Amino acid sequence: PGFFTATSVGTPLEEGKERRTFEGRDYVLERGLKADFALIKAKQADTHGNLIYNKTARNFAPIMAAAAKVTLVQATSVVEPGALDPECVVTPGIFVDRVIEVQNPLHESVLVAEGATYP
Repeated sequence: PGFFTATSVGTPLEEGKERRTFEGRDYVLERGLKADFALIKAKQADTHGNLIYNKTARNFAPIMAAAAKVTLVQATSVVEPGALDPECVVTPGIFVDRVIEVQNPLHESVLVAEGATYP
């Protein structure tokens, strides 16, 4: 699967990709993301694999969960089905193969802007 876009025409991103012209405008074929495995971090999950993310984890994780053949999730909290607010679920369990609860990770990445202070 893929789609044609004019965004990368004439840029280094176009190299090696199919180009077509539609109604006088050039487009480049962008293929869909694929992965054998996706390692996803979620704020909360239920035992069926429905996921809620924290902040920017929501940007790329849902896409890769759907694109991967196998999706493994590390969640801070795992609850029983029905305990999550369905309005907050971003990734449905159909895209998740395994959920592992890790309440207190030993090594947690923290990004801090240089010179910034946080409360």
